Amino acid sequence: MATKAIESNYQKRALPWATIGKIALLLFFILFLAVPTYNILLQMIANPQLLLRQLIIGLTNGAYIALIALGYTLVYGIVELINFAHGDVYMLGAFFSLSLVGLFHLNEDTPMGVRIPLILLILFLTMFATAMLNAFIERFAYRRLRNAPKLAPLISALGVSFVLQNVGLLWGYLRLPAFNGVMGTNAVAPKSFPGLLPNTNVLAPLQDVFGKGFTLRLSVRDLVVIIVSVVLLIALYLFVQRTKIGKAMRATAQDRDAAALMGIDVNRTISLAFLLGGALAGAAGFLVGMYNGTVVYTNGFTAGLRSFTAAVLGGIGNIMGAMLGGLLIGLISALSDQYISAKWTNAVVFGLLVLILVFRPTGLLGDDVQQKA
Repeated sequence: MATKAIESNYQKRALPWATIGKIALLLFFILFLAVPTYNILLQMIANPQLLLRQLIIGLTNGAYIALIALGYTLVYGIVELINFAHGDVYMLGAFFSLSLVGLFHLNEDTPMGVRIPLILLILFLTMFATAMLNAFIERFAYRRLRNAPKLAPLISALGVSFVLQNVGLLWGYLRLPAFNGVMGTNAVAPKSFPGLLPNTNVLAPLQDVFGKGFTLRLSVRDLVVIIVSVVLLIALYLFVQRTKIGKAMRATAQDRDAAALMGIDVNRTISLAFLLGGALAGAAGFLVGMYNGTVVYTNGFTAGLRSFTAAVLGGIGNIMGAMLGGLLIGLISALSDQYISAKWTNAVVFGLLVLILVFRPTGLLGDDVQQKA
């Protein structure tokens, strides 16, 4: 009895160190960032058109980051594997699409009536190729390790990432005449995409209304990346939520053994998750190639890191969370590039990620298990 009384008194006196730590961390960020944040707000108010332009850039970048992040979240939601090779699948998608661009003699001089159908064809072929590549990786590198300790498939994913990165490096050596010189002369140098999407400002007519002081730009490139990404994101969401196969994916994500007992082919369902993730990564590779105009074999690391961060920020395993996380990462990066400095962007993004995860360890939408893929 005496011992229980002592323990009870000790519990009553115990300080909530976790809460105190969170409050201290929040105060540190507020005090440390109060003055810079105030100055940034003044700059935003002084030039709202520049702010809107950065928001457009952030939305465009966030759209393709969300596409890649969905591949991470789909796979983690079903097999709880962090597929570090996913960013490199995105990079190979960009290389594959660039090769097709050279193969079809596609460039900025190609008439629009021919260019648009060929761009759509390359988009679908790239999505198909990267989907098959991702499914192939799952079948031969990850499936055999499904019941192994979690460290084994994790290391395997890292190994596959390095292999794919070197495949991208070797791809740069391909100087086949059919590619029409799109690989350039230096294997390790960035490869240039031709300007397939016009850089025309669709808001130019508004200058007649608001005068020459209206400098806001929204190019056709921005619109294409945003529209295609949003269409693919909505299509994936509806596929997972409304179709029988999507229901099987969600059931497998909730309880793999129970799903198998209910007659669901678990292996096929997991392969489908890799197929979908790979297809979205390929689409992102082609879109980013056309948007930025270059691709290099190391692109997969940076894009994969930011996309994985977006998936964690939104709540890894959650489709809506990956979309939200991608958009937030894109917006934060664009604002940081403009109002702080590009060299501080990674520190800002990951600092905010740490701060959010301290208060929401499962991510912004991590508790919404109904949306889990």
